[in-house]
Amino acid sequence: MKELCAAARDFGARGWTPATSGNYSVRLDAEHFAVTRSGKDKRYLQIDDLMVLDLSGTPVDDGRPSAEAALHAQLYQGRDDVGAVLHVHSPSATVASRLKTARDGIHLNGFELLKAFEGITTHDCEVVVPVFPNHQDIPRLVERVAPCLASEIPLYVYLIEGHGVYAWGSDVKTAARHLEAIDFLLTCYLEEQRVRT
Repeated sequence: MKELCAAARDFGARGWTPATSGNYSVRLDAEHFAVTRSGKDKRYLQIDDLMVLDLSGTPVDDGRPSAEAALHAQLYQGRDDVGAVLHVHSPSATVASRLKTARDGIHLNGFELLKAFEGITTHDCEVVVPVFPNHQDIPRLVERVAPCLASEIPLYVYLIEGHGVYAWGSDVKTAARHLEAIDFLLTCYLEEQRVRT
């Protein structure tokens, strides 16, 4: 969990978690994960700011977990390859998710940095980043995301419109690499949209 706290402070320094936004989690074992508590400032995340939940999203510890803990639980359920989930509100992810061109997903191809995603070995490919409409009803968001996660197409990130990005990986280091990569790629995507207009 120390690695998660260090990553959270790095993301905070980048301006990705303003005003207590964002949430993080890490798998503890086959049945439990630790997730950020509600309302904590992620820029100064400490181990005590995390609490334990089972894979159904039910708290084991006292306290109130992040309102979006169910989206984390969804990624851990039935997926042994997910060891950490990171959610931030970076400007590039938040703005890119609102563009009309993103409504059918954001298509990224030809970028060398696509190889930062686990399992991708060439720039000569296309990654489609799903964008889901935002909703305050988290169970409804879970339902919207579910079909994408059930697909056989490898996926390590998705966006929620006007909200931010979720990234995951086998451990904190891998999830952080995926998050950093998608932020860079979305910055490039936004710049391409700007110069084309």
